[in-house]
Amino acid sequence: MKINEIKELETKDLVERLEGEELRLHKMKLNHSITPLENPSQIKAVRRDIARMKTELRQRELNK
Repeated sequence: MKINEIKELETKDLVERLEGEELRLHKMKLNHSITPLENPSQIKAVRRDIARMKTELRQRELNK
């Protein structure tokens, strides 16, 4: 997910998507520990998306 897409989302939607991505990351890590993923770099990509979302939420919080 690109930063421009994240900025276009409303705060409520962004929080919901963040929760979903965190759940997805947890499942991916669990699955990877049992049987290796075909593309383990997906974990890194999801982690970065989560960081982008958290950064945007924090910026919105500070700009209020």
